[in-house]
Amino acid sequence: MENEVVSRNFIENIIDKDLQEGMYDTVHTRFPPEPNGYLHIGHAKSILLNYGLAEEYHGKFNMRFDDTNPTKEKTEFVESIMEDIKWLGADWEDRLFYASDYFPQMYEAAVLLIKKGKAFVCDLSAEQMREYRGTLTEPGKESPYRNRSIEENLCLFEEMRDGKYADGEKVLRAKIDMASPNMNMRDPVIYRVAHMTHHRTGDQWCIYPMYDFAHPIEDAIEGITHSICTLEFEDHRPLYDWVVREVGYEHPPKQIEFAKLYLTNVVTGKRYIKKLVEEGIVDGWDDPRLVSIAALRRRGFTPESIRRFVDLVGVSKANSSADYAMLEYCIREDLKEKAPRLMAVLDPIRLVIDNYPEGEVEFLEAPNNMENEALGSRQVPFGRELFIEREDFMIDPPRKYKRMFPGTEVRLMNAYFVTCTGYETDPEGNVTIVHAEYDPATKGGNAPDGRKVKGTIHWVEASHAVKAKVRLYENIVDEEKGVYNKEDGSLNLNPNSLTECDAYLEPDLGQAKPYERFQFVRNGFFCVDYKDSEDGAPVFNRIVSLKSSFKLPN
Repeated sequence: MENEVVSRNFIENIIDKDLQEGMYDTVHTRFPPEPNGYLHIGHAKSILLNYGLAEEYHGKFNMRFDDTNPTKEKTEFVESIMEDIKWLGADWEDRLFYASDYFPQMYEAAVLLIKKGKAFVCDLSAEQMREYRGTLTEPGKESPYRNRSIEENLCLFEEMRDGKYADGEKVLRAKIDMASPNMNMRDPVIYRVAHMTHHRTGDQWCIYPMYDFAHPIEDAIEGITHSICTLEFEDHRPLYDWVVREVGYEHPPKQIEFAKLYLTNVVTGKRYIKKLVEEGIVDGWDDPRLVSIAALRRRGFTPESIRRFVDLVGVSKANSSADYAMLEYCIREDLKEKAPRLMAVLDPIRLVIDNYPEGEVEFLEAPNNMENEALGSRQVPFGRELFIEREDFMIDPPRKYKRMFPGTEVRLMNAYFVTCTGYETDPEGNVTIVHAEYDPATKGGNAPDGRKVKGTIHWVEASHAVKAKVRLYENIVDEEKGVYNKEDGSLNLNPNSLTECDAYLEPDLGQAKPYERFQFVRNGFFCVDYKDSEDGAPVFNRIVSLKSSFKLPN
């Protein structure tokens, strides 16, 4: 967009100040997802923000999996996340790391805290710990195990590592301040017993660090300068700083929080998506009705459109929601000059041009994109029998209807003027065939005598047409009712979120490859589905319709 004023966001202002004051001499960021599900559109903001800052300041960007919770993690999720990040254009080069790489250092850090008298083994159950924790207005109570000796704690922690205790029987807690107004500082758990097989370390460990303990250590080991995270971690920042300080890292990272990206009327919760997948309501985590990055890619969104969307949303400290229509605006803007415009009829009826020579087919030239001459043109077959959209013919139309009805003349796009002479119906009164006559002098869609027609309709020649499955999508939730049912928290599902139709397409579309994108004239932008298409038999997903009432704010 021309004449756009680019202002610095608050994170850039903080980094500028840190570099000017010599706090850091470089910028090193990271994206640290937990591999317990597929990434969604909100994660795209974090990925592009972290990577964009590293690029802007000629620094480095790390990819790190926060795999400290083996109960929910899968290799499938690791692979999907890496694919998503590469697709978005973020390049971690040779810096791919896993939290599990640092389990030995984390264990040693915990031992160091015990030796400093800053951590202790606690036998309270989870329920008891909640009772001891206090409230926002009342201080917590110290655990009766808080004052165990350093020697006893070291022995117990070693026994925890050696597998002598059951899950939940003992935990290691930081010794900070049970009266702190910040609940996260009230002797938080930093290690728990979990007899689980880890997807990378196998059965090497039966104790695992908690996220709030592991994360600052990971950042410090990797030399991260600015740990960019979302607002819910703001109250965790004192604990982050405490861990880095007490473990003794010389160049502590700085945690900075920003507002998450929220989209209106979409489902992003992993618990809900998992249920939709398990119940067969959607076709996996990459179902095109979802807003996981994999789903957006499968539907046909481009990395450029998502990057533009994230730029438009911006970076701030204030939580807000972006309209899904803005995301649709971004893909329309990206594809309007990129995508070839071809003809496809989604709800066909047959048009017979009675005065056209029977058995004859000619090839007419059609531009591939009138807004981008560089895409060239193609030859389109034209003959006596065509398919047109059912909605482009009416027996008794309302005023201002500009398409085909008995006695009217319309333009067939890039072809001829035709005049409707009649129609046929089935026993129920549904139109099955429309009859017309063409004017041979109007080849190319213009009349030599200068006469004008009000309507132009698209078409596909019947004998060369390719039949293909086309999928039309609406929001998976009922927007009028809202995403969630207020009574039981379930999703308000839209029963019409997916419509499949057998369409007739120009012959060139029969050889379209997965992820290729097209504009179907008047019907929207479409993408070839990578999962269900076969050679010579593409399946098309509608990315977005052509029209929207969305306008960019001034």
